[in-house]
Amino acid sequence: MSQQKQRNWFARHKVLTGVGAVVAVIAIGGAVGSGGGSDDKSSTSATTQDAAKKADTPKKAEAKKAAKPKGLGGDGSYEVGSDIKPGTYVSSGNKDGCYWERAKDASGSPDAITANDNVTGTSYVTVAAGDKIFKTSGCKDWQLVDPKATGTPKSTLRGAGGMFKVGVDIAPGTYKSMGNTDDKCYWERAKDASHGMDSIAANDNVTGTAIVTIDAGDAYFKSNGCQDWVKTG
Repeated sequence: MSQQKQRNWFARHKVLTGVGAVVAVIAIGGAVGSGGGSDDKSSTSATTQDAAKKADTPKKAEAKKAAKPKGLGGDGSYEVGSDIKPGTYVSSGNKDGCYWERAKDASGSPDAITANDNVTGTSYVTVAAGDKIFKTSGCKDWQLVDPKATGTPKSTLRGAGGMFKVGVDIAPGTYKSMGNTDDKCYWERAKDASHGMDSIAANDNVTGTAIVTIDAGDAYFKSNGCQDWVKTG
């Protein structure tokens, strides 16, 4: 992939203008009779138990398979509507080298790119129904986000953690990050995870101390290259 395509579509680090398993319980009964040898009963019971275990094994495997979260690999191109369905996806634990791209066609040209980003840490991205291709390279697996999912919002967060969902990953409030150098700290308050320019409520590149109020109405907070953030109010 060319450097031109790998570059963040929205000029990252540049201030932008604009706002268990289902278990089948098998009852194994041993009829107690007045006659018959104990060896026969033991043999019958063992055979029944063995059959029950064999019958149970594929059911457990099937249940585990069904319980596995739906997602997609961190490398490859996926056709929206057939390979993946529209929705918001999350990929966590990424090091340098994770790149994703939403595209309006499969031409591979820069003009086809609707949005893209280079990711460190966590990224959320909403794949729209109008997208044709979602491309990902060097990323951890992507999981479809349950819109009703809840979490335990934190009042501290890693300054290089990527994206945080407000109300789930991070609590609203005023946060401070101190000791940032050389304009390498970039933060962004976002209205959604589409990564368009219209998604940005506010952003900044920071040297020194950064203070930002994350509103309850914000959808996400993004932080790259910053010192850790601590809630102060």
